[in-house]
Amino acid sequence: MGKTYRIARAGLAAALLATPLAAQEADNITVSYAEDGKYFTEDGVPTYNVAEDGSIDWPSYSGFRRYHSECHVCHGPEGEGSSYAPALKESAIDMDYYDFVDVVVNGRQKVNASENSVMPAFGTNVNVMCYLDDIYVYLKARGTDAIPRGRPPKKEAKSDAIREAEESCLGS
Repeated sequence: MGKTYRIARAGLAAALLATPLAAQEADNITVSYAEDGKYFTEDGVPTYNVAEDGSIDWPSYSGFRRYHSECHVCHGPEGEGSSYAPALKESAIDMDYYDFVDVVVNGRQKVNASENSVMPAFGTNVNVMCYLDDIYVYLKARGTDAIPRGRPPKKEAKSDAIREAEESCLGS
């Protein structure tokens, strides 16, 4: 498992170095295309989709579930933050997707005279890693208020491709 993420991270770094800065700063919200039940920006960054009837895409719904099982203890419900850790809903919009992945996979420490914050690494936690994009798109949707607080009432069905990827990642 660890090897896979190290290789993926190295590939991510190479892709970033090959990507012009203007492309890295592109719109990270607007859906450009959909593939197998997932939505992406023009640059291939995962994003959310909310239908006119209020139904959200399956990955955002899954992200809601995974965020509340793994992240909300520190970062507060719905990405709103807590006295222990910062809000994440704006970070998912403002922070580059690849930086977000890096922080979750490897953790981060900011310890100096004015702050002391430690984000543990989740790179070996399959309950996070198998759903990292889902958590990211959920937080982006919360950051733009496209999804209100609370359990989303309507969702798209889980696609077969998402189901297969999940089973493969979890080893079931």
